[in-house]
Amino acid sequence: MNPEQPVQPAPVAPALAQPTQPQANAPTPPPAEPPHANVEAPSSTQATLLISEIRDSMVIMKDGSFRAVIACKSINFDLMSEAEREGVEYSYQNFLNALHFTTQILIRSQRVDIGPYIERLSEIRRNNDNMLLGVLMDDYINFIDILSQEANIMDKSFFVVVPYYTSIDAEKLVQQTKNLFKSFGKSKTPITTKIDRNTYDKANTEMNTRIESVVAGLYQIGIQSVRLNTKELGQLYYNFNNPDTAVREPLGDFTQVTGLYSKKGEKEVANG
Repeated sequence: MNPEQPVQPAPVAPALAQPTQPQANAPTPPPAEPPHANVEAPSSTQATLLISEIRDSMVIMKDGSFRAVIACKSINFDLMSEAEREGVEYSYQNFLNALHFTTQILIRSQRVDIGPYIERLSEIRRNNDNMLLGVLMDDYINFIDILSQEANIMDKSFFVVVPYYTSIDAEKLVQQTKNLFKSFGKSKTPITTKIDRNTYDKANTEMNTRIESVVAGLYQIGIQSVRLNTKELGQLYYNFNNPDTAVREPLGDFTQVTGLYSKKGEKEVANG
């Protein structure tokens, strides 16, 4: 190395670019709007229902009309003889011809909850000392448990809905039927229906008359029926809108009703 040769300086890496400082007079950008700021709040469940109130075993609708529900006990039409079938059909025809108002026949299918039945069998099994009977009950409980898991055991309930309108207007009824589903979701707040005392008393009296007419007509067919009270109506509508929890909270047994009409000759047979 020649000591007289000048030493070359080592290359220096270029400095990183410094971020540009914002100017003092630059306008501040507006804050970003939160997402879905203009989306309307969904309607509540109460606002979408067509029911205004349940009182005195009647359902008061938002349009001012009334409804009553009759629970009916089913009859086995397939096991009847030909003469009995003709009698039922003839009585049903007379029942429809005697009505001077509209009715709605409702058939509801609901899954049966076997849990309480299995729990009752298990309790009986624990209190049983018979070994052979205990083995048979264990097999039966296992069979019922497997059957309930593999198949949906359904139960059918039968109802007759009786309406009453304060004013008879056929065109209004047709429009209500056409716009039944269009009206859902339009109202954001529950509507309170106001009915004066005279109109309510008249509706209550007329509804009682119609219920008696329907119950008597069904009895002529051989069908026992009973009118649902206020509590039972609330349970019915709750089960319709909550089918999952309704399995654990079924409606009461409306088949155990007291007959309002007695057949001729029952007293003599009982005394004899």
